[in-house]
Amino acid sequence: MKRILVNGAGGFIGGHLVKRLKAEGFWVRGADVKRHEYSASPADDFIVGDLCEPDVARAAVEGVEEVYQLAADMGGAGYIFTGEHDAAVMHNSATINLNTLEFGTRAGVKKFFYSSSACIYPAYNQLDPANPKCSEDSAYPAAPDSEYGWEKLFSERLYLSYMRNQGVEVRIARFHNIFGPEGTWCGGREKAPAAVCRKVAETPDGGEIEIWGDGLQTRSFLFVDECIEGVRRLVESDFTGPVNIGSDEMVTINQLAAMAMDIAGKRLSIRHIEGPLGVRGRNSDNRLIWEELGWRPGRPLREGLEKTYAWIAGELAHSRNVRVATQAA
Repeated sequence: MKRILVNGAGGFIGGHLVKRLKAEGFWVRGADVKRHEYSASPADDFIVGDLCEPDVARAAVEGVEEVYQLAADMGGAGYIFTGEHDAAVMHNSATINLNTLEFGTRAGVKKFFYSSSACIYPAYNQLDPANPKCSEDSAYPAAPDSEYGWEKLFSERLYLSYMRNQGVEVRIARFHNIFGPEGTWCGGREKAPAAVCRKVAETPDGGEIEIWGDGLQTRSFLFVDECIEGVRRLVESDFTGPVNIGSDEMVTINQLAAMAMDIAGKRLSIRHIEGPLGVRGRNSDNRLIWEELGWRPGRPLREGLEKTYAWIAGELAHSRNVRVATQAA
C-alpha cells in the first residue's frame, strides 16, 4: 500500500484530498498546524505541528513515498492584498516548501506535488477584465500582483530545481480560486464565493450586501471536487507542469453575487465599497491541461455554488443556535 503525506490536511483543499486518497485505498498521513475545523480527518496518522519547524517537517515526511504539499500561509483578498501580512506569507510558505523538499528528499520521497496559484501570473496581463491572459507560458517576464504570488513562483522554481538536481519527480498545478463546502467562510481569510454566500445567507430579503470595488472585476471559480480530480490525474500522469487547474467560466463579482441571490431566492441590493481587489480580470486557460491530460474541468459554476451556499447557510444556522443556547444557559 502506497504511503502518502498531505501537508495542509487541516485546510480546505487538503481535507478534501485526504478523503479522496483514502477512498482510493492509500495509507495517508496528514500534517498541519491545526486539525480540520469542519470534519474529522480519515487520515491514518495526523501530525499537528508547524511545518516551518524542522523537527515537524522531518517527522511528517518519514516513511512516505509521495508528498502533496498544499500547506501555505494564505487567505482571500482581505488577507493577501492588504500588504499587512506580506512578511508572514513569504516567510512561512517558503520555509514550509524548503523544509518539505530538503527533508523529504533525504527521507527518500519519490514524488512531490506542489500546489501553486494563478496569483503567479503577471498583473500586466490581467488589466482588461474581459480578456485576461493566463496561459501557462505567460508567467514570464514575472510580475505577480502580490507577495503571495511571488512566493508561489519562487517555490515552483524550487521544486523544479530539486527535480533536476536530486532526481525526484515533481508535479505542479496552478490553482484558480477553488471553492466549496468545508472551506473558510468568515473571519477575513475567506475567498469571494464563500464571502458572497455568507453575506447573502445572513441578509434578510430586501436588504443590502457590500461588494468590494465596482463588482466588474472578473474571475473564474472551480469547485473543489474538480480540483481534486485534476490533481489526481496530474500526479498519476507523466506531465510535470506547471499547469492550470481551474474553470474557464468567467464571471464578474456582481454576476457571482446575483447567482447566489437567485439560489437563495432573495432580492438584495449591492453597495459597492472600497476594499482590496487584486487584478482586474483572471480566468483559467485550459488548453494545456486538455492537451496533456485529455481532461479539463467542466461543471457549471452554479452547481458548485448551490452546494456551497447550502453548506454555509447551514453553518450560519448552527452558529445562531449555539449562541441562543449559550445565552439561555
